[in-house]
Amino acid sequence: MLARRVITKLQLGSTASLPSRHLSTRASNILAALDIPTSGELPGVYDGQWKGSGDILTSTCPTTGEVLARVQSASPQEQRDAISKTREAYKVLRNVPAPRRGEILRQVREGLAAKRDALGALVSLEMGKIKTEGVGEVQEFVDICDYGVGLSRMMNGRVVASERPGHTILEVANPLGVVAVLSAFNFPVAVYGWNLALSFAAGNATVWKPSPTTSLCSIAVTKIVSKVLETNGIPGAAASLVTGGKDVGAGIVESRDVELVSFTGSERVGRDVSQEVMSRFGKVILELGGNNASIVMPDADLSLAIPAVFFGAVGTAGQRCTSTRRLYLHRKIASEVLDRLQNLYRSVVPGDPLVDATLLGPLHSAGGLKVFADAVKELQSSNADVLTGGRRYEEAPFNAGNFVQPTLAIPRSVDPKSSIWSTETFAPILNVAIFDELEQAIEWNNSVPQGLSSSLWTRDMRNLGKWIGPNGSDAGIVNVNVGTSGAEIGAAFGGNKSTGWGRESGGDAWKQYVRWSACTINFSDEAPLAQGVNFSV
Repeated sequence: MLARRVITKLQLGSTASLPSRHLSTRASNILAALDIPTSGELPGVYDGQWKGSGDILTSTCPTTGEVLARVQSASPQEQRDAISKTREAYKVLRNVPAPRRGEILRQVREGLAAKRDALGALVSLEMGKIKTEGVGEVQEFVDICDYGVGLSRMMNGRVVASERPGHTILEVANPLGVVAVLSAFNFPVAVYGWNLALSFAAGNATVWKPSPTTSLCSIAVTKIVSKVLETNGIPGAAASLVTGGKDVGAGIVESRDVELVSFTGSERVGRDVSQEVMSRFGKVILELGGNNASIVMPDADLSLAIPAVFFGAVGTAGQRCTSTRRLYLHRKIASEVLDRLQNLYRSVVPGDPLVDATLLGPLHSAGGLKVFADAVKELQSSNADVLTGGRRYEEAPFNAGNFVQPTLAIPRSVDPKSSIWSTETFAPILNVAIFDELEQAIEWNNSVPQGLSSSLWTRDMRNLGKWIGPNGSDAGIVNVNVGTSGAEIGAAFGGNKSTGWGRESGGDAWKQYVRWSACTINFSDEAPLAQGVNFSV
């Protein structure tokens, strides 16, 4: 069995020992707007029918500590049944013309758009990101559905010239089969959307195993998608949902009825997933750690660079895969940038993510609090200069949630191999180093295991050319005068090295969701062999 590790802790147990739910008006209004019951346990499995008889997952609001819901996850048999039904749904979906699948995606897009604000509020309520980011995440799902609609008419193969007379070669794309999406807590809607839109357009059926701590988001999205499928006569298991803990995830990853596993999470678990899937010769898309750096040159427009670095480091409370975690400042502008950043850090205050003016929400879980505290402790024990932040908010009402102070620090060592620099810390901690030459900063950027996002701030075209070329950043996202965080859906999203080499969303990412065949066709009266081989009797 695959030894899966879970970052966040769950509250599991029998329903008999659990108290009844007493929801705040704040929470009940959001759930009601999405047709989610506000009393009793919620079924967390969908394969054409809603069910669930496994362990109980507790959804907890990271802002207030309020228990939002208890979700009945999949039993081992329900997990196996869901995969089986998803496979049967695939046999139906693969024969639906691709433009027709695109039309169904358009209807999914309309369903999501109609509930965009309510879904965004649920993301803020259950995950903890601020309102504008929650709504923006749902918009990303809407946008990738638009992309999938167009893609459904453009998944082209190729005609290849043959060296043999009267022959031609076609490269043909066909649906792959069942695609499993194992998503993380920090983007509980969008990552599934990236995968579902492309996978569905390509003719695959999808089974979604979300983070156990964001089950409500997955239930709300699945309700919208399943309604569209039902209206169009498509089996609901074409977009099935299986909530649960590590055992459920392991069962999906190990299943030979799943052709592709798309996993978003830690490098450590991603390695286990990759080894398990490859052991059965399945396909895998990995979106793992992102230890992202911004480099600020002396010619940079600081009025653009500083707010972008601030958002990259503090936005989503530092819990984006693309959050800015390392900042390399040229010596000539280091003092000014640090002064201005400290002013911004001191100005930000925590608040309810559902309030429009809030810029700083909570960490998602108690596990995140420990990650933050351990990282700060390591900085302090190594005599780093902690310029601002470094502690949890302990005064009311923030002590009921997972609020921490965004932290800006200058470590004593600039060695990128040290754990302070080489480890992704999923919290709002920004470490700073000072350089004299761009080449040094590029070397630091490239010397960590991860390779997701990177950013250079400059107005010198020579620096730009060096940064995006063979001697520049080795990350999957290489930005210029744009922060590390906040990618669009049009280009493929993903990273290199221990980030996993996966690509999702736009660009050529769709090509991972199909199986390719080279088809040589002879329309002549002869049957010559390639390369002039003669095997005549």
